[in-house]
Amino acid sequence: MQLIELLQQNMTVALLVFALLGLCVGSFLNVVIHRIPLMMQFEWRQECSQFLVQQPETLEAQANDLATIIAKDTPITLSRPASRCPNCAHKIKWYENIPLISWIGLRGRCSDCKASISWRYPLVELITALLSALVIYHFGVTMVGLSALILVWTLIALTGIDFDTQLLPDRLTFPLAGLGLAVNSQSWFVSPTQAIWGLLLGFLSLWIVVKVFYLLTKKHGMGQGDFKLLAVLGAWLGPMMLPLIILLSSLLGSVVGIVLMRIHGASKPFAFGPYIAVAGIIALLYGNDIISWYLAMYI
Repeated sequence: MQLIELLQQNMTVALLVFALLGLCVGSFLNVVIHRIPLMMQFEWRQECSQFLVQQPETLEAQANDLATIIAKDTPITLSRPASRCPNCAHKIKWYENIPLISWIGLRGRCSDCKASISWRYPLVELITALLSALVIYHFGVTMVGLSALILVWTLIALTGIDFDTQLLPDRLTFPLAGLGLAVNSQSWFVSPTQAIWGLLLGFLSLWIVVKVFYLLTKKHGMGQGDFKLLAVLGAWLGPMMLPLIILLSSLLGSVVGIVLMRIHGASKPFAFGPYIAVAGIIALLYGNDIISWYLAMYI
């Protein structure tokens, strides 16, 4: 309790502490971004194997071959196996895993095989540290501020996963939506009623657009994970923030899409979830100010 009181009374110390905490959390988020898709793939293969083996048209020999292949899969969790270099399988020592510092000290290369370590790892750590400090600066060391940190950290993980795989895992979005309803049962961000309507309208707003788009073009314009992510933000921030989030994410996505089209010379599918997440973070921190500024222009 004394530590909490100190942090509440001294914003400079609080920002430093939560920036350092953000670096450590960012290191963990790198693990989440890398391993959750692998964990999902492992589970999908297991489930598909069990389903195919149970089908009457699957021959016994085929079932045995399939079981042999699946048995070679290595189970993976967020903690096991230990982190290793993907190029040479060098086991990463603790002092090679210090957030940001180790990457700089190693000059972005494996200590054993000298293979390049992606710049994304320190970038995620740095972004998480900066956003953690910004959230605490905005909300203070309060239950509202701490819950906002959980939202922002999870959005960072979802952004990284979606960039890599174009997936927004239910194992992250569903609990985050439930947590949004829970925190707003205390009206920390919006009222409980607004949280419920935010969740429903967040999902339906994109779901309806995509269904109409499919009826007109027979093409899938957006993944279902995007509906769920917008529903998450609706549960946390309420329905009044949804138009701002949709507008900001559309603008960001359009700009990036145009840039990518100029680079690659053709339109290609790209993840839209990261832009919803970025727009959600902007709305969390500055949404009320933006809406007030906009309304003041016409009143």
